[in-house]
Parts: sequence; structure tokens; C-alpha cells
Amino acid sequence: MRHRSVADLMTPTAVAVQPGTPFKEIARLLDEYGITAVPVVDEENRPVGVVSEADLLRRHTAKDGPSTAEAMMSSPVVTARPSWTAVEAARLMERHRVKRLPVVDTDGRLIGVLSRSDLLQLFLRRDRSIQEEIREDVVVRILRLSPSAVHIDVDEGRVTLSGTLDRPGIGPILVRLCETVDGVVEVEDRLTYEEAEGTEWAEGAVQGVSDHERPPRSGGL
Repeated sequence: MRHRSVADLMTPTAVAVQPGTPFKEIARLLDEYGITAVPVVDEENRPVGVVSEADLLRRHTAKDGPSTAEAMMSSPVVTARPSWTAVEAARLMERHRVKRLPVVDTDGRLIGVLSRSDLLQLFLRRDRSIQEEIREDVVVRILRLSPSAVHIDVDEGRVTLSGTLDRPGIGPILVRLCETVDGVVEVEDRLTYEEAEGTEWAEGAVQGVSDHERPPRSGGL
């Protein structure tokens, strides 16, 4: 399974300001582009901070000191890399309590911005796309089952698995793998089994699956 990365979800950088950009120019940019924050970059396009609507309101209320991006910005800036998974980025946002992350390349230069709304795109995947990925990647390629062995119903990201399997050990693995598919909100297990024992085959079926394809112990987004 290929999980969409930060590079797939981010908005390519269209708006950034310099440390000396004044209050009114920043406010105009936020309004013009319909965004709530803007990265502040140095002469080499490396992020040095972020100015948000809250920063503007705080400075306007205080009416104290210079009203430039450098004076108002939050710093140091928390950044993400384009190769990160959506889960990694979401956890970083939660840890630092930020709503967006400037995305930088290997040289630390700004190449995009990832917001919470960008992450929500994961859950807007079409149900048919989710269904096809589960059938082709999880059921057939990873677990090596017949595509007709499991009935997969997807409704608004909610996956229902039904059908009769010959080994009960496959079921929990199938459910956990489905939970890691991008766009899946929850998985309902309605599977039944012909036998009451025999989990060795199912455990062996996922040998060789890379770590990023294995379901994480903690939740996703």
C-alpha cells in the first residue's frame, strides 16, 4: 500500500513574507488568499517564523512596538518534510498545537505549506478508490486471498468486511491492515470462519510487508 505523503497533500508555496513585511500587507495577504497564517522566510527562502491571524489581532490590541512580521511572528518555526506521512505530520501538529506546517526541502528552503484542511483530504477519498485498494493491495497482494473471498462495502469511509474465511487468524490482520488505508474512518468486522484454529498461515502471509504497511499500534489520524 502506498500512503499519501506530505508532498501529495501540501499546498505549493504561493504566499510568504519577509521579516520586514508590515502589518497591513500581511493582513491583506491573509484576506486575499483566504488563509489564516503565512510563513516568514529569510533571504534564502528558509522559514524563520509564522505570522497568524491571532498574532495580528494580538499586536493590534496591544498597539505596542513595531508591527512587522519579525516582531509579530511565532518562532522558532516547526517544519515538515515532503517525504513524511500524513500521520507523522498530524502528530507533529498535535504535539506543537499548530494548525499548519511549512514544508521544507533538504536544504531547509520553503517548498509548501501543509494545513489541517489539507490533511482532511485523506478522508475525502472516493469510496470506490478505498474499496479497490483494500481488495487489490490488502486482500490479494498482502494476504494472498481470492478477490472474491471477502465482500468489501465502503460508505463515507466506513468499511464493512463480510464473508466466510477458512482461517480465523486472517480476520484480525485484515481488519488492522484496512484501518491503515488512507481515507478509512472505521472498519466493521462481520467476517465468519469455517475453522476455529490455525493462525500460522495468516501470520506468515504478512511476512515481508514493510513496516510502513503494517498497521501502527496507535491510531492514525
